[in-house]
Amino acid sequence: MMRLKHHLRMTYGDALSVEARKAGEVPVYGSNGIVGNHSRANTLSPAIIVGRKGSHGKVVWANSPGFCIDTAYYVDQRTCAGDLRFSYFLLISLELDRNTRDTGVPGLERNEAHNRAVRVPDLPTQKRIAVFLDRETARIDELIAKKERLVEVLRENLLSGLERLVTPEEPVHEELIPFRWVCRITEGQVDPTHSDWAEKPLIAPNHIESRTGRMLGMESAAEQGAISGKYAFPAGTVLYSKIRPNLAKACVSPVEGMCSADMYPVLPDRRLRPQFLLMQLLSAKFTDWATLESMRVAMPKINRETLGSYRLWAPALAVQDEAATKFFAEQKRNETLTEKVRISIERLREYRAALITAAVTGQIDVGTYSIKGTTSSTLDRIEEEMQA
Repeated sequence: MMRLKHHLRMTYGDALSVEARKAGEVPVYGSNGIVGNHSRANTLSPAIIVGRKGSHGKVVWANSPGFCIDTAYYVDQRTCAGDLRFSYFLLISLELDRNTRDTGVPGLERNEAHNRAVRVPDLPTQKRIAVFLDRETARIDELIAKKERLVEVLRENLLSGLERLVTPEEPVHEELIPFRWVCRITEGQVDPTHSDWAEKPLIAPNHIESRTGRMLGMESAAEQGAISGKYAFPAGTVLYSKIRPNLAKACVSPVEGMCSADMYPVLPDRRLRPQFLLMQLLSAKFTDWATLESMRVAMPKINRETLGSYRLWAPALAVQDEAATKFFAEQKRNETLTEKVRISIERLREYRAALITAAVTGQIDVGTYSIKGTTSSTLDRIEEEMQA
């Protein structure tokens, strides 16, 4: 065992404001990876970038010369006594993002990191470990990328289906009604500190998932420490975030509650089902329109007058009910499958991290590990768990 500082030393990046950067093809690295370009480099090629502030402890591999700014450290062959690629995996295994001494903005303290005890094998073994991990992590990363793409496809298919359900094949003028004719935005504030309201839910945009209509959780007014007046609404009210409409944050509240001034509590009349109204507010057609309209003002938001002019589709109630049943059933199936895929991705990431740690610490023999098919069998097992 030795101290990390006897194997490598992390060098502070240099100050370089956005204004001071000159046109060039040299990538500029911050704590989270590439943040721009510059005309000259301060690292050799290749190099390891380690986050110092913000995304502290994040380890990034740089294949070409770069400019490391002062929110990060860098390591290249000038400050590394061993194989640089092995050292990259070694730093990942140390989970430096778990260590911080700073308050406020999280940060990685260099001396503390340098004093970590590490096991460093001889140079030929370092190179063998690096080759092994490059090969095996590439297999895992490819599988993770495929699963992440599957999540995207599932989401795209669901939203594509939503567009079809809220778009009439042949628009009937009588069924396209201005928002203000068919919907009412409730008014009247209540005191969230009053005993009648303090324990009731207070819903803000951060409680709603973007583009899905799903609530991420509920907190009472008392739990949020609310003191100023809030807008009350009954159960079944459609809530729409007027701030940053490009995020498409809307939901149907299952309970009576309050909302912040960032939300519109909307009550449709008898011609429009709340669930069908929600579907239209989540649609790309409406979101694109609302986003464009919001850009006309200083703060991206949609005002009441503008919203009131939007024409909603209000077909027969039977049509609305059928569309809502179909969409929300498909959304539930989508969420179930997506959750399985995400759990599988997390398992793969955990296995990747464990494999790196086991290889760099000598817990496995990299010469025989892949021959035995251990990686393949582990990946197969993770796949089987997802299918269950």
